[in-house]
Amino acid sequence: MLFSSITFLYFFLTAVILIYYIVPKPLKNTVLLAASLLFYGWGEPRYLILMAITMLQGYGFGLLIQYLKNKGKQTAAKISLAATVLFSVGILGYFKYADFFIQNWNAVTGMSIPLLRIALPIGISFYTFQILSYSVDVYRKTAPAQKNPINFATYIALFPQLIAGPIVRYCDIAKELTDREHTISKASEGTRRFIIGLSKKVLVANLLGELVNAYKESQAHSILFVWLYIIAYALHIYFDFSGYSDMAIGLGKIFGFQFCENFNYPYISSSATEFWRRWHMSLGTWFRDYVYIPLGGNRVPKWRWFLNIFIVWMTTGFWHGASWNFIVWGIFFGVLLCLEKLVLLRYLEKWKWLGHIYTAIAVLVSFVVFDAASLPDAFATIRDMFGFGTIPMTNPESFYLLRSYAVLLIFAAIAATPLLKTAAKQLAKKPVGNAILRFAEPPVLVMLLITVTAFLVDGSFNPFLYFRF
Repeated sequence: MLFSSITFLYFFLTAVILIYYIVPKPLKNTVLLAASLLFYGWGEPRYLILMAITMLQGYGFGLLIQYLKNKGKQTAAKISLAATVLFSVGILGYFKYADFFIQNWNAVTGMSIPLLRIALPIGISFYTFQILSYSVDVYRKTAPAQKNPINFATYIALFPQLIAGPIVRYCDIAKELTDREHTISKASEGTRRFIIGLSKKVLVANLLGELVNAYKESQAHSILFVWLYIIAYALHIYFDFSGYSDMAIGLGKIFGFQFCENFNYPYISSSATEFWRRWHMSLGTWFRDYVYIPLGGNRVPKWRWFLNIFIVWMTTGFWHGASWNFIVWGIFFGVLLCLEKLVLLRYLEKWKWLGHIYTAIAVLVSFVVFDAASLPDAFATIRDMFGFGTIPMTNPESFYLLRSYAVLLIFAAIAATPLLKTAAKQLAKKPVGNAILRFAEPPVLVMLLITVTAFLVDGSFNPFLYFRF
């Protein structure tokens, strides 16, 4: 089931909110868990069993780890932690990476082992990471093990962020699982955030996706067309993913949870380092706290420090998908971050304008690799971007699409910066401006919802990009 669907908006979500606010406090998590399982099972019910098995082992090992830690049995606790990590990673590896390893083994050895062709369960990368963080948090005593299986299952399966994040760590919402506040103002703020995220997805990301698809379906490429494609893709993935995050955070507020922010205007960055402090922030902090720091972080010799960065970013790339282009994408950023720490940052901080240009080009090139069907396709597109291919500078199709999408591209580029938010804040500082905003916001949100509904009724299937990662 998709957030951006009529079924979800006007049937599922409406019914869940109504039931949730009617039932007494002790039953609220039960309602959320039932709704989450229905939400997930709507599209692929067979994988509910897989999720249940994964949750059961995470729940059991969490209690065991806490018991062993309290008894002072450190070695046994470490073995238990290793067991749950291996189980969770093993399940993820089997479903997500088995065919990748078989393909590469066949390529290296010349063998012909048949591929398993296993369908990837939606959201498995996200809920696996949540179980891993839970187990580590319990081991570190950052948060106590959850004794109530309903509460634990609710944390893992919570439908607002189950499919594509943000990655919510147990230590951040452990208290809210048993004692959270519900207020009209919080629900109102959540509704506002949800509608804005929904609008970003349907009214901006989906339309930009049409330009991306036009490029992929066309046989008449030009340098202008390539740049239109990659700029549209960069904006498309931002509004698609940040729109989902906004909806998840908004739904969390409606149900009394405070989820972490996931994006902070990454396209205003002046270095790759800054970009990754602003893009998919929950994933970045997860790898920092559960991989980078345990490896030693930067408190090691310089060669080991750079090796740690390399390992983290190769793993980050591999987490996104079982393909060499994702691994190369991760390594690309790992190399950039190492270069910045060695020498580049001192110049990028001195000449911000140069930093913005460098980061924009680096990010666009990275997204070519990220979106490519294969590494040869990625290298061919990068070659064409910079005029080293055989395609012409322009062609009629690229001019037509430029005229058709110019307004959308300009709006999306502006909306991807803090300009609109800053303007609204400045207007709100004045009494008259604040009154205008307070008066205008409700009808504007209603109009956005009506417009989105019209697009959804008239549109086609519009999955979120991160569903496949």
